[in-house]
Amino acid sequence: MLVQELQRALLAGLVIPAHPLALTEARRLDERRQVALTRYYCDAGAGGVAVGVHTTQFAIRDPGVQLLRPVLELAIRTVRDWCPQRRVITIAGVCGSTAQAIAEAELAASLDYDAALLSLAAFSDEANARVIDHCRRVADVIPVVDVEIAPEKCGDWRGACRLAVRHRGAIEHQPVLQSV
Repeated sequence: MLVQELQRALLAGLVIPAHPLALTEARRLDERRQVALTRYYCDAGAGGVAVGVHTTQFAIRDPGVQLLRPVLELAIRTVRDWCPQRRVITIAGVCGSTAQAIAEAELAASLDYDAALLSLAAFSDEANARVIDHCRRVADVIPVVDVEIAPEKCGDWRGACRLAVRHRGAIEHQPVLQSV
């Protein structure tokens, strides 16, 4: 999806729920229920899904767990297979250090995700210039629809990061994305 098309769709207004993670009793990915959740959002008319953005999903990035790729692949495959008649926007959560965030952004882009929601939780003690550089570098890989910052750490980052990614083909408007 072109950035301009994505921007038009977002500005027109749509619901993009933060996709929860379905686990078995053994705390393994429950693919059947995960697919059912994605289909439910499609059938309910959601304009998109945001995958890997929910705080309960940060552990999927753990090297011992290694579920980020399978979760992203399962969601996008289900969306494309279940909703061939309409374009459902796909947003991948991206977080961590710059190296990790770029790797996650590259993975999302390679899977044909439309955009990323960028978490800055790893930058709580960093100078604004470093945070802005981080945002720019991720936005060079995939459009960034918003930056996610804990309220107590907002400072002047949010405006600065939006300014940084705006010039890299990212989406800019208020509100950009709200999780349900």
